[in-house]
Amino acid sequence: MDGRRVLVSWMGHADLSAMAAEMDAPQQRTLFEALQVPSLPAVKRGPIRTLLDHEVFAEVHLLTNYPSKVNRLYAEWLGLKPIVHEIALPDPTDYTRVFEAADGVLANVTRRGGGPQVDLCIHLSPGTPTTTAVWVLLGKSRYPATFYQTHDGRAWKTEIPFDLIVDFLPEVLRDPDASFQHLAATSPQEIKGFQQIIGDSKAIRLAVGRASRAAMRDVPVLLTGESGTGKEMFARAIHEASHRRNRPFLAINCAAIPTDLLESELFGHVKGAFTGATSDHPGAFEMADGGTLFLDEVGECESAMQAKLLRVLQPPEGAPPCRRAFRRVGASEDSTSDVRVIAATNQDLVERVNQNRFREDLYYRLAVITVKLPPLRERKSDISLLVDALLKQINAEFGREEPGYRDKSLSASAIAFVRQYHWPGNVRQLHNALVQAAVLADGDEIHPSDLSCAVADFPEMAHQNPLDHELGSGFSLPELLEDIQRHYLQRAMAEAKGVKTKAAQLVGYANY
Repeated sequence: MDGRRVLVSWMGHADLSAMAAEMDAPQQRTLFEALQVPSLPAVKRGPIRTLLDHEVFAEVHLLTNYPSKVNRLYAEWLGLKPIVHEIALPDPTDYTRVFEAADGVLANVTRRGGGPQVDLCIHLSPGTPTTTAVWVLLGKSRYPATFYQTHDGRAWKTEIPFDLIVDFLPEVLRDPDASFQHLAATSPQEIKGFQQIIGDSKAIRLAVGRASRAAMRDVPVLLTGESGTGKEMFARAIHEASHRRNRPFLAINCAAIPTDLLESELFGHVKGAFTGATSDHPGAFEMADGGTLFLDEVGECESAMQAKLLRVLQPPEGAPPCRRAFRRVGASEDSTSDVRVIAATNQDLVERVNQNRFREDLYYRLAVITVKLPPLRERKSDISLLVDALLKQINAEFGREEPGYRDKSLSASAIAFVRQYHWPGNVRQLHNALVQAAVLADGDEIHPSDLSCAVADFPEMAHQNPLDHELGSGFSLPELLEDIQRHYLQRAMAEAKGVKTKAAQLVGYANY
């Protein structure tokens, strides 16, 4: 890679020993007191100084868990004005803390916006085996890097003969059911960035597993699934789990913006580009610089916009995978930004490609990694968790807006209802049904009849067998019979236009 060469390294004990060997006695005493050690072994040059004797870098970043006084002494001794990152690290074998520290520094080092690209170099020799392992993991995945090692006055590039993404990740993602079984043991709430994903079923765990693996690298992700399955929530989770989490996340619904305005929304425009363009306006690709752009309902884009998306998704030659070149509407020159793209659709894009309604080259540009979100009917065991979380949220919102509001809860038969119903609108439909039921319920408890008015057909009978309710877990036969009776009586009164005698006849009662 041609660019600004930047070295990143942990500062190790051997580096301090090399400094101590060149200090006079008073300086050594100051160093040993700061380290709380009686002495240090004599070492020539040290790993970091050795590498700097052989290679030239525009910047040197040093991670250290030593006291600030020691870090200042070493920076002065080393020269070159290194950038020192002090890390609180009580245990140098703590993989989690080492990973978080290294990931944070590399994210800042490689984020250049519109400046020169970074040719990242990582020094593997200083530090502990834990730091070396983390460097290799990050340098072969999120932050492609050149590795260096040093020993006995020599320095050399180290070739690590594999690529986590090219060699392993595609094979792992090819068969999620076979390859991600280990992820089924981890709840989404235990995976950083995905804590807002509610559910514990195998289907949702596997989807989160794929998404969390995709988050580690700056590659495009295509989220597929029915409406209401939570594609934007997954996109935000991928962003939060990535090194871009502290940068912007922008969502654009390609189906909700008129075609003649979508280009301006994505790429921006200059003053006077069209009627109403009274000033320069940045587009989503510009505003999301350094972060993530979520293109929802990308399958709705017309052919002309598909061609423009294909162009912006192709990085300039020799540039990193997320470098975007685009032109504002009415501009004469291209602009650039660094944006990771996540797209989503509820359509079968492969079928649309076969019908010549979606560009094949654009599909493969978007679908480097695909994550299919399961419909709610395939994750029945998650419904109770979802109901609890959604109803808690609804109660909190209503409580803030309505003084004296009393929290609503589901009756046992209502719980059985939500478990049995097929929910064609998925989580979105479930949420809307709970909101409507909370509004219309007469008391503090929500019954199936309160939920039935929120769905288009007669769900109690059309989509669930009243003889198939799960026993136990709060099931109440008298309550179920009462709910069924209440529904039919309400329906009979509606059809009889309030005439009780006629309503009684409709349900087979001898008298009203």
